[in-house]
Amino acid sequence: MNEVTARTEAHPGRTWLASYPPTVPAEIPPLKHRSLGELFEESCALYADRPAFSSMGKSLTFRQLEAESRKIAAWLQAQGLVKGDRVAVMLPNILQNPVIVYGILRIGLVVVNVNPLYTPRELQHQLKDAGAKALFTLENFAHTVQQALPNTDVKHVVVATMGDMLGLKGHIVNLVVRRVKKLVPEWSLPSAKSFKQVLAEGAAKAMKPVEVSGPDIAFLQYTGGTTGVSKGAILTHANLLANKEQMGFWLDTAFLNKPRPEQIQFLCALPLYHIFALTVNSLMGIATGGHNILIANPRDIPAFVKELQKYKIHVFPGLNTLFNALMNNAEFQKLDQSSLILVFGGGMAVQRPVAERWMKMTGCPITEGYGLSETSPVATANRLDKTDFTGMIGLPISSTEISIRDDDGQEVELGLVGEICIRGPQVMAGYWNRPDETAKVMTADNYFRTGDMGYMDDRGYTKIVDRKKDMILVSGFNVYPNEVEEVAAMHPGVLECAAIGVSDEHSGEAVKLYVVKKDPNLTEADLKAHCAANLTNYKRPRFIEFRSELPKSNVGKILRRELRG
Repeated sequence: MNEVTARTEAHPGRTWLASYPPTVPAEIPPLKHRSLGELFEESCALYADRPAFSSMGKSLTFRQLEAESRKIAAWLQAQGLVKGDRVAVMLPNILQNPVIVYGILRIGLVVVNVNPLYTPRELQHQLKDAGAKALFTLENFAHTVQQALPNTDVKHVVVATMGDMLGLKGHIVNLVVRRVKKLVPEWSLPSAKSFKQVLAEGAAKAMKPVEVSGPDIAFLQYTGGTTGVSKGAILTHANLLANKEQMGFWLDTAFLNKPRPEQIQFLCALPLYHIFALTVNSLMGIATGGHNILIANPRDIPAFVKELQKYKIHVFPGLNTLFNALMNNAEFQKLDQSSLILVFGGGMAVQRPVAERWMKMTGCPITEGYGLSETSPVATANRLDKTDFTGMIGLPISSTEISIRDDDGQEVELGLVGEICIRGPQVMAGYWNRPDETAKVMTADNYFRTGDMGYMDDRGYTKIVDRKKDMILVSGFNVYPNEVEEVAAMHPGVLECAAIGVSDEHSGEAVKLYVVKKDPNLTEADLKAHCAANLTNYKRPRFIEFRSELPKSNVGKILRRELRG
């Protein structure tokens, strides 16, 4: 009996196991580490002299990362923070970010990741909801913190500057940020400490060991609030460690076609406060002794491409919009991409035209995966040893089950559309202080209801057809915006697009398409003709509106809800 047959017979009902790469087990083994801090300390000792993170030309080795994070941990303990207390981190992708995050985790405190571009209202909600006792931020955002701080439990504020960890170059960087680009609005936080002060004070103190284990909370990862008020997904040390193990087996298969580099170079262009980069970049980088190249502002494509010219990148997690923007940059088109081994697309659907153009330009396929804040995040992925673009989110990774269910919670047959539900060791422990919201998304048999609609084929591959709430109902027919957008994106004159439903007296709803032109000569008639050739009548956009840009989240995901108004 071969490996695949044995695996599928041992786990009846798990259709997908027959499609697994031979080296990937059905279940992950028991976790080797009790906490993220234990994993971190082990990696820092093992890979001490390797660069762990680089930003703006400056690198931190694993040894330096351990030493600096120890100072943060010691300082936090000296302020009276104890295991379980929440610490907010409101930083972009700069070296201070991993130093602070791992300092917090090592002593059993809870990281509350905060989007630095939040408004004072959004920030205040998150700080209050989490009950954060301390906050680390950048001077660029201190004016927001100043407005949000009243009515929160925050007692300690630490303000960093862009140049704090860049050595002599840091003075120039700070000067440019403050005086030339004027990116630091006036602020006043009288009791705040500077990041350098905190490092100096922490260096004079000893970090006291804290017993941390799998069920302890590591992160409160706030979801985008698309279903109402923003909620904190409780992610435990075991959740993250399990997802690291699951991804490790999957990652190994990427090196079946190309040799594994001595040190994997990760491109970290997605924000570290987002669960995708937090796990796929930072945690996987730490676990594998990898090197993460931090991009502080991926929206500045010319500066981003200049950074890319300095490194041979092996692993690049990104989003459809980012891949698209890079390919439209003339300098990027000239880059030698032969070092790329894995380009991982997540966060939103990767459109086939984008994937095909990327493959042609770089020689490396975009492999789609799927996950959510609530699943730490990775739940499914396509095979990394294959080069074909499937347009699907792939197979459930080890120890993960996908169940497609109808509105009554019953599993539907293969090929039928229902809600994608996930069970596995990476699924959150619930929403912070929201048992009501937790009850809405967790089934009696412990599956997490994602709110995404999809189907599974007979090979175990899942296809997302859309979010439940994004579905457009035209004369009783379901229209999924992803499909309309993918067809529209095939037109060479289209740069970006988004489809929504608008009310219509004849059909209930009609499809409206918002488009950013790539070709200034593109007309509504051209695009309608293209859609007519590729979509059945009820799916075709009735209305087309051209715009100079589309609203996006800070991760680059197009926000349909803003277009719906």
